[in-house]
Amino acid sequence: MADHLVAYAVALVLFLIADGLWLGISGPRVYRPRIGAILRDRPRIAPAAAFYLLYVAGLVYFAVADNLAGGTVFAGARDGALFGFFCYLTFNATSLALIRGYDRAIAMLDTGWGAVLGGLVAGATVAIMNWAAFM
Repeated sequence: MADHLVAYAVALVLFLIADGLWLGISGPRVYRPRIGAILRDRPRIAPAAAFYLLYVAGLVYFAVADNLAGGTVFAGARDGALFGFFCYLTFNATSLALIRGYDRAIAMLDTGWGAVLGGLVAGATVAIMNWAAFM
């Protein structure tokens, strides 16, 4: 159980750093020009925090935990990429279906980013946890 809490903390830090960089770079250059009319000027903190905390819990549960004991970094990255793909696809497909003006290119880019982000964070978390256990 303690390993899972440490893995959660590691994954949360990695996720916040990677997604913060992504949104800081791509937000004004890609997202805002294509879907700026439907974006808030400032995000709501409570729903964003809930997403980050719960998403990372799911990522650890479905992609990291099983790969801590005998799994591989590749398996963690694969499982994380699949988790990220399906989670982000759910959001983007629903947005395309329901939100007027939601952009198809943004949906594809964001879904791809979810897969990359999930894979990177889960794989790196498994690598860090395996390294820490080895030390």
